[in-house]
Amino acid sequence: MKNFVLYLLIIFNMNNVVLANNITCKEFKKFSVEYFKCKGNLVKDKTISAGKNIIKDTKDYQKDEWIEEKEKLNKTKEKILNQ
Repeated sequence: MKNFVLYLLIIFNMNNVVLANNITCKEFKKFSVEYFKCKGNLVKDKTISAGKNIIKDTKDYQKDEWIEEKEKLNKTKEKILNQ
């Protein structure tokens, strides 16, 4: 029972940390300068992270394709040299 309570406390504390990192703009009045700055920063952060993901995916795809083509080239070289 003590372990169960301990696990619940740990999970509760982890949730608070996660929720504390989420930025919301509800504390500002709508149509105020601070509200639009806050919303703009949120959109900017999401856009930058999406761009980074696209770049990372593209690099990984190119790397995988390059490895496959290099393996094909090496097999062809081996066949030619072994003749």
